[in-house]
Formats: sequence, structure tokens, C-alpha cells
Amino acid sequence: MNAPIRPGKTYLGLCGWLLLCFATASLGALCPPGVWYAALEKPSWNPHGWIFGPVWSVLYTMMAVAAWRVWQRGGFAAQRRPLGVFLAQLALNALWTPLFFGLHWPGVAFAEILALGLAIAWTIALFWRVQRAAAYLLLPYLAWVSFAAVLNFTLWRLNS
Repeated sequence: MNAPIRPGKTYLGLCGWLLLCFATASLGALCPPGVWYAALEKPSWNPHGWIFGPVWSVLYTMMAVAAWRVWQRGGFAAQRRPLGVFLAQLALNALWTPLFFGLHWPGVAFAEILALGLAIAWTIALFWRVQRAAAYLLLPYLAWVSFAAVLNFTLWRLNS
């Protein structure tokens, strides 16, 4: 079993994971939906814009707590692979917004969000082996990204 992180360091670790996840989220502000998105034909089940902020705030918090729980099991030295895959999926998460909203490439963004979904599923599998609660914390994230992938595909097809 991996040595746990000392109690004094553990809450600083949580702050670090929260900072990292919300820094990733803040990158989305560089590419707001704007006029292009407003003009797209959307399905009737497209969520209202106000829902995205609260949902993503909860999801980023849950992601940070999940990574922190795995990190507590020996830090990066002991959890290099699960935390490395987590960081890779976080990078994919950050990439989607500029592809879709910034560059207006819904087809490329769809391919990217499929890769993101696979990376999240891989992260869940790796977290499961280390700390099951951490894996459970990522399930709503996978569900939301799966929904977003269907919406991304629908928007792409409706507007191409």
C-alpha cells in the first residue's frame, strides 16, 4: 500500500487540484460562444446557456476532488499513470472549446470530444484501481461529456 500524504500537505494538495481544474475551465473564457453559436440551428433539447456554468462548476470540483483522492495515495511518484492520464484528459477538455467556439470546427471538435470521452473512461478505470470513490466522482463528468458529444454531433450535422 502506498504511504499517504501527510495531513498538513493534503489540504494544500486539494487547493492545487482545484486551482488546476478551474484554471483549465477559465481557458474557455478565451473563446466564448458569441454570435456564431447564437446563429446555429439547434435541436429542441439544447440546454439553455445558463445551465453550463453551474454544471461545469460542480464537475470541475468533482474532478479536482477525484484527482486529489488518488494523489493522496502516494503522490505523483506512486500514481504517475492514473494522474498522468487525468492530466491528459484535462488537456483534451481544454482543447474542445477553442476547436468548437474559437475556430468554428464542429466536426473536428466532435472527433476531439470522442477522444476526451475515451480518456475520461480510461481515467475512471485507472482511478478505480486506486480509490473507488475517486472513480465514482468522475461518472457524472463522463455522462455530461457523452451528452455534449451527442449535442456536438447534432449541431455539426444540422449546420453543415
